[in-house]
This record gives sequence, C-alpha cells and structure tokens, in this order.
Amino acid sequence: MHENNWDVIVIGGGHAGCEAAAAAARFGARTLLVTHKLETIGEMSCNPAIGGVGKGHLVREIDALDGLMGRVADQAGIQFRLLNRRKGPAVHGPRTQADRKLYREAMQAAMQETENLSLLGQPVDDVLVEAGRACGVVTQDGETHRAASVVLTTGTFLDGIIHIGTERVPAGRHGEAPAITLSKRLYALAEQTGALTMGRMKTGTPARLDGRTIATEKLEAQPADEAPVPFSFLTEKIIVPQTVCYITHTNQATFDIIEENILQSPVYSGQIAGVGPRYCPAIEDKVARFPERKSHQIFLEPEGLDDPTVYPNGISTSLPAELQDRFIRTIVGLEEVKIIRPGYAIEYDYVDPKALLPSLELKALPGLYLAGQINGTTGYEEAAGQGLVAGLNAARAAAGEAAVYFDRAEAYLGVMIDDLVTKGVSEPYRMFTARAEYRLSLRADNADQRLTEKGIAAGIVGPRRAKAFRAKMAVLTAARTKAASWTMTPNEAGAKGMHIRADGLRRTMSELLAYPSIDWKDLQAVWPEMGDWSREIRQQIETDALYAGYLDRQQADIDAFRRDEALSLPSDMDYLALEGMATEVRQKLAAARPVTLGQAARMDGMTPAALTLLLHHARKNQRAPTKSSET
Repeated sequence: MHENNWDVIVIGGGHAGCEAAAAAARFGARTLLVTHKLETIGEMSCNPAIGGVGKGHLVREIDALDGLMGRVADQAGIQFRLLNRRKGPAVHGPRTQADRKLYREAMQAAMQETENLSLLGQPVDDVLVEAGRACGVVTQDGETHRAASVVLTTGTFLDGIIHIGTERVPAGRHGEAPAITLSKRLYALAEQTGALTMGRMKTGTPARLDGRTIATEKLEAQPADEAPVPFSFLTEKIIVPQTVCYITHTNQATFDIIEENILQSPVYSGQIAGVGPRYCPAIEDKVARFPERKSHQIFLEPEGLDDPTVYPNGISTSLPAELQDRFIRTIVGLEEVKIIRPGYAIEYDYVDPKALLPSLELKALPGLYLAGQINGTTGYEEAAGQGLVAGLNAARAAAGEAAVYFDRAEAYLGVMIDDLVTKGVSEPYRMFTARAEYRLSLRADNADQRLTEKGIAAGIVGPRRAKAFRAKMAVLTAARTKAASWTMTPNEAGAKGMHIRADGLRRTMSELLAYPSIDWKDLQAVWPEMGDWSREIRQQIETDALYAGYLDRQQADIDAFRRDEALSLPSDMDYLALEGMATEVRQKLAAARPVTLGQAARMDGMTPAALTLLLHHARKNQRAPTKSSET
C-alpha cells in the first residue's frame, strides 16, 4: 500500500467536484481531485444547459468568486438567451444551451491549467477516519491518500440504480458504474455517529433524439439572442457560433398512451422509493398531477454543433423503451423520429443536509465536507455553488484558517446553503429567485459587486479578476458620483421637454432617470458625458435608478436580519437541558445545532418564547470572550 499526502482531497469530477478542487487550489492548498475516469471530468450528465432564472444568479456568483462554470459556459454556449427580459433586472436569468463536447473539453483544460491541482482517475472505496476526523481516502487500487480535509461530491453515483420500466441497472449515470462501496461506508458512518441520516432520492432524464429525423419545418423556431449576454464578468464577447432550438407540445394522443400504461412506470409501480423533483417532474407525473392540462411544452435542444443528438426538455420519463417510442411519435415534428437512447429515472443515496455546518463540513465528522446532489440538491449550478464553498472552506481549514460563510442577504449561495442546513430537504432542492427574501439586492448583474471583494479577502480570487474588478469599480463609482451630482429643477427639466412635478426641488440625474417618461437620450442631451459610458456601466446606472427607493427599504430589512445573524449561539449549548421551551423544539435545536440566532429563527416549528430564551443565551455568549468562526 502506497501513501500520498495532500492538503485537500476532492472526490468526484462533476460540477461540484471541479469547483471544489479549483477553489481549494486557488486558495493555495495542495489539492488532489480523485474521480473514476479522468475523461469524464466536466461531463454534463443531463441537459447540456447552464443557468436560467435563479440558477443563472448562482453561476454569476460562482464567477464573481473566480469559479470556473461561467467562463467554461461562455466557451461552450451555443444558444445564449436572457430569460425574463421583459421583467425587472432582479429576475433576469442568463442561460445558455451548451455544446456538450466543448463544455467538457473547456472544463478539463481549465482543471489542467489550475496550479496546485493534481488529477487521479480511480474510484474511491473508503474515507479514512482517525480520532474522529476524516483524514484521507483509499482508492480501489488499494492506495491511501491522506489529507487535512476531504470533500465528497458524488452526484448520483452513491448506490445509483437506473430504472427503465421494470429494468433495473446499477449505474451512477448511463454507462458508468455506481459507487456502492462508498455508499456502504457512509451508511456505516451514519450508524456509528448517530448524527448522520441517509436517504434515497431520484431524478430523471428524457430520451435522446436524432435531430436529423425531426421535422423542424413543422415547429416553432427559438433563436438565440442577437447580442448574447455572457456569464463571466471576464468574458468580453461570445465567439461560439449560435444555433436554434425548436418548440413543440404533447397532445391528447400522448396523454392517452401514458395514462393507459402509467403503472409500467417504476415510480407508479412502487419500484422506486426515492423522492423526485417537484419542479422538474417526469411526463408521467405531469399527466397524473395535472389531468386538466391538454398539452405541455417541449423544447428541442441540440447537444452540440457537430452532434445530431437532441435533448427534448420537458418529457423526462422512465416508462419502458417501447412505450417511450410510441408516445414520442405522437408529438408534432417527432412522428418519424429515431430515439438514440431511452429516457430513464435514476435513484441514489443522499445525506440529510441538516447534518452540515454552513461551511458544508459535517458536524459529526470534522474534516469531511459534502457538496452537490449528496446534499439533496438537483442541477449543475446548485452543485457547483456548493462545491466552491466546500472547497474554499476545506482549504482554509487545512491551513488553520476560519471558515467563510455566505448569508442570505449577500448571495443566492447563502440562501441555498442556509435552506439546506437549516430546513433540510424533502425533495431534490432547486434554486428559484422566489427563495430569496432580498432578491432586489441579489441580482445577476451585481454579483461581482456583492462578492468579489469578499472573495479577494478569503484568498480565492486570482490577480487577473481582482485587477479587472477594481478597474470596473473605479469607472462605475465615478459614473455613480456624477449621476448623483448632476441635478435639475422642475423648471430646468421642463425647458428640456421633461415634465415632472413642479415642487421646486432639485433632482439628480439618477432620480430623473427613474421617471417612466424620461429616458437615457433625454438626459444625455443635457449631460453629453453619459454617451461615453459603456453599455455595462449604463445598465448599472439604469438599474440603480429603477430600484433606488425599493433598495433603501430593503436595506432596513437586511440590517435587521444582520443583527440576528451577528448573535452567535454557544457551540457547546446543551439544548435538551434548556428549560422554558417545548421538548419538540429542544430536540430540533439539538439535532440542528444552529450557528446563529437568525438561523434558529428560520427553523420549522420555532416559537417566539423559544427565540426569546435563545436571545438571552446569544447575548450572554456575545459577552463571553470567544473566538469567532466567521470571516
């Protein structure tokens, strides 16, 4: 048996694993990424698409912290679209359909170029535990690799089983073996510690279609945006050729076949016990849950510029292959389609994320961090965001540095992690803008303004991004200063053809821009210097003006939230011994062990009386001389 020593070991080469390994390495930790096959690093297991509403916000935040996903998506995106463009900037959702091959190649290149990072293609069979800490891994070939911190990002591989009708195939994804030994190890740790709960979840994917057999002339074309909006703040221009997607719909004939055969779906036959995603249901679920719907929209999305494979987004299924062929051929444009590979459901193990600290370290097993679907989430973006946070904190712990937390008022990353560790999951977790209380502040356009300085302080942002960010902020600050200093009275504005209330008050350029009847050209005629500002700076000034009054009110809410978040609870508090609160509440607190009063307040079933008692202990703890664990 041979041994190697590292600062951080990351298990898994999916989106969570790549971001975790890259983050740890950027921090300066000697990092090893161990995955079953090096050639599948950066593989897009399901739909080759990145972003969307809520998810696109996460990608921008990952990029603001110098993560990889945004830059890689910009190198591989073949159909960029800004979703919700007609709504306010707070809910704009950058999205791209990616070329699967280009994405994988770009991610692998980024990993190869990352300093302090080594790659190893070997399945992991065991996590080493000594003196109550995770301290390394054992690979299938018997080699031991030791590390101060271990990050586990297993995706759907933990005892994964693919279901197609009655057929059951052990697999982590199509054509790849599951991680059965590692799953058994986690169940053993759960039994030993008593503080780790395992469960089963499921997700699914549709059949893959041969685009050359689709009658696109019958379908509605969906082109890319004329001016693609990149994900990365470092990308100046999208140079990848853009392509077209197509839209079609299911119909009554489709539903009839599914309804008549729904018990052949493993979800409805009882073959699958895992809980599936409510917000991305299989077509069988759509038919069963919404019988009043006469059709469902399907997006036919290409998987690559030189790949004929098409992903029919909207008809995920685990029905038998012959039934999939039948119902798909009832859909307009797909009457003669050839199925390249049938759709399937996949069931896998996960860990109840309430077992985690906000740093994504397991409470019961220091040194072991979890990220991605192992925490009950679904989606590349959610996994990548967790991976970045876990990798950063694993590296900081290895260096003896305090963990970095992201709160709900500064990032969707904070919203997601707080939701997971405070409330847990009852179904695969997906990010939506509606989950964020402060979404007017947490926009995709200002992710760098919210997070890049924090990333620099945390040691995760490289010099190129830091230089570009500070140059941008110097220009933006100067523009904001001028926008606040240029003023006009109502009479002066009226003389320029801009009519506002005649109250004698001077209004700034930003305040005038907030009026629906006044546009950029009107003001540029008064202050020609506005014409020198870049499109990016102009958009920021316009967004500032649009949300100014709302943001002032939201800031008051954020200040109140931060007061509660600043009150930390004693890490050694014996919740079961507390008097004056219900037994059920004490048990929930003992299981969750919230870090702050704010986190405790967001727990299900928390009462005002219990919070008052906790406030007393938090203030007492604040007066005591303790070391803070938060950066």
